[in-house]
Amino acid sequence: MSDALFLAPLVTGHGAEATAGDRIAVTGDEGRHAAVVKRIELGESVLLADGHGRAVRGPVVGVSRQGIVVEVGETLTTPERSHRWVAVQALAKGDRSDLAVETMTELGVDEVLAWQATRSIVRWSVEKQAKGLAKWGSTAREATKQSRRYRIPEVGYATTKQLVQRIESAPLALVLHESATAHIGEVQLPAGSTDSPAEVLFIVGPEGGISPEELAAFREAGAVPVLVSDGVLRTSTAGVVGLAQLQLLASTTRESR
Repeated sequence: MSDALFLAPLVTGHGAEATAGDRIAVTGDEGRHAAVVKRIELGESVLLADGHGRAVRGPVVGVSRQGIVVEVGETLTTPERSHRWVAVQALAKGDRSDLAVETMTELGVDEVLAWQATRSIVRWSVEKQAKGLAKWGSTAREATKQSRRYRIPEVGYATTKQLVQRIESAPLALVLHESATAHIGEVQLPAGSTDSPAEVLFIVGPEGGISPEELAAFREAGAVPVLVSDGVLRTSTAGVVGLAQLQLLASTTRESR
């Protein structure tokens, strides 16, 4: 069975960065969850991640109702990649947006932007925006733990105007759209490196689709419409399929060099 992962600052009680042999106390909600809900036991091996790409593994050397104490056995880091995946997810009804955020996080997306498209049934007021982003952030956090990733994707919000600006500055921006003639597998990814990853932004529309005006604005800004399937996918599925194909394309491109 895989080690359970918990999110916590990877520092000692003196605030120094923890290394092998040091002990880390996991307290608060995360610590109580580990001790009371997950019932982690003494001697059990667990993973602790800081949510920014760094993690440690080690045995539990202390358990109480307030949390657990872990002795660092080894330090781990998320492998650096040559591309940074940014998903623009249109607001959708029900739990479809949450499902998209959850699954794309499990797959390794780096950033998710909530977008209130013209045809989005769900509408976020200023108050709802804060609550909605908090929920998306919580979903991404839990999916990070479930998939045992060390980095939590960034979660934010963008208007159509802000998306146009983001497209103009991105090395590559794609719109997943049924009217496209090119498949995402035909895309040439921008060159990037582990020191300077190239951003690839991909836009997923709502249930009613992206409006002609929005599509025109995105194309004018430099985005390329692409297909990810020979059928029309749900908004909760399209981004996941698109991201998987982009990752495969990046892997294939890297191996061919």
